[in-house]
Amino acid sequence: MIADQPWVEKHRPKIVADIIGNAAIVERLAYFAENGNCPNIILSGPPGCGKTTSILCMAREVLGDKFGSGVLELNASNDRGIDVVRNKIKDFATRKVTLNQDPEKGKIQHKIIILDEADSMTDSAQQALRRIMEIYSNTTRFALACNDSSKIIEPIQSRCAMLRYSKLSDVEILSRLYEILAKEKVKSYDDSGMKAILFTCNGDMRNAVNTLETTYHGFQTITEEKVMKVVDEPHPMIIKRMIDACGKSDLTKALSELYVLWNKGFASEDIIGQIGRVIRMNQDLSEDKQLKFMDQVALTHYRIASGSNQSILQLSGLISTLCSS
Repeated sequence: MIADQPWVEKHRPKIVADIIGNAAIVERLAYFAENGNCPNIILSGPPGCGKTTSILCMAREVLGDKFGSGVLELNASNDRGIDVVRNKIKDFATRKVTLNQDPEKGKIQHKIIILDEADSMTDSAQQALRRIMEIYSNTTRFALACNDSSKIIEPIQSRCAMLRYSKLSDVEILSRLYEILAKEKVKSYDDSGMKAILFTCNGDMRNAVNTLETTYHGFQTITEEKVMKVVDEPHPMIIKRMIDACGKSDLTKALSELYVLWNKGFASEDIIGQIGRVIRMNQDLSEDKQLKFMDQVALTHYRIASGSNQSILQLSGLISTLCSS
């Protein structure tokens, strides 16, 4: 029976100590949570590395039972205009909220405004936000989560502490996945299925948990074959056979594997992206050959991304070049 909540929400960490990965950043957040006085923060990093979860955990520990009234969470990719800053954000900043203050121990609580996908905000909205951050600095703190911090204007960056997140390692993701399997009492899985999830998620915890849940609810088991059906990506073993054939200069074999993928209906961007990932992880290739292959893959990826309408010719040309390398 499918749970009321998706696993990614059901098993989301509630306190800072439960967060996996980026240990140095988690340690700083734990310090902020313990002392109750945090600065404005920019959390920058790839999707699924725990930015929003981290700030929610910290806010929950700082505000305690006042979390519901003391936190405003907005997704700036939807609420990105200047009207939202002038209305929703300013209204919340001016609102009086009774928080648990303890000045004698140095614990002064502030309202917290969390802006997810802040790099999607327009420049005018960011300029308005800068002014609000100045005016209400005594009562309100801002946490801006983004994938690319360079899209946040300099005046806001200078007012915030920067926390840069990195992708989660396979070990970190795998440990959390096994925790979830134990809590959900799932026993029908194998190592190949878990490795397939790690390969496809590419350091994204949210992607990994969603893939785990979808595979289990769809097939009641988690194997490599079932995972690849769920994610619907070019199968890495087909790509590996193709790369191995290129390493042996077997053009006919390599092209036959390419056409297997093409005839399955995969987009050229999906195929070229998967080729790059398999080459990086292929231990059968020498480092020199890996570098040569990656150089040609990058050039072909650029051509396809630039709008080439003959993608199969570009991919075939890539395979031919790899075979002659």
